Amino acid sequence: MFGRKQHRHTVVETLVGANTKVNGDLHFKGGCHIDGTVNGGVSADPDTQSALSISDIGNVEGGVTVPYVVLNGIVRGDVFASQRVELGPTARVIGNVYYNLIEMAIGAEINGKLVH
Repeated sequence: MFGRKQHRHTVVETLVGANTKVNGDLHFKGGCHIDGTVNGGVSADPDTQSALSISDIGNVEGGVTVPYVVLNGIVRGDVFASQRVELGPTARVIGNVYYNLIEMAIGAEINGKLVH
């Protein structure tokens, strides 16, 4: 249990590249990785194993509702992780974080509430 790190091996099927800007909501299934900017919400069905990763250069201007979230970039909106959220050292959330299980590195910032 403790000390054993379980890594998710979700295939990235959706990629928002560093030079890409999406205006509107993004709904995906499977794995999604964001290096660019999404001006809108990002979501996946809660009863799936879908996972979202946002790199340190990634930016979401809207809410995130995904079962598994790995955040190193910026989210300006609430984050709803029905399974697990992992906040890296460069993660910034301007909003509330709703989670079932959370891992938070030193340096991560949340300007809102943590709600379990």
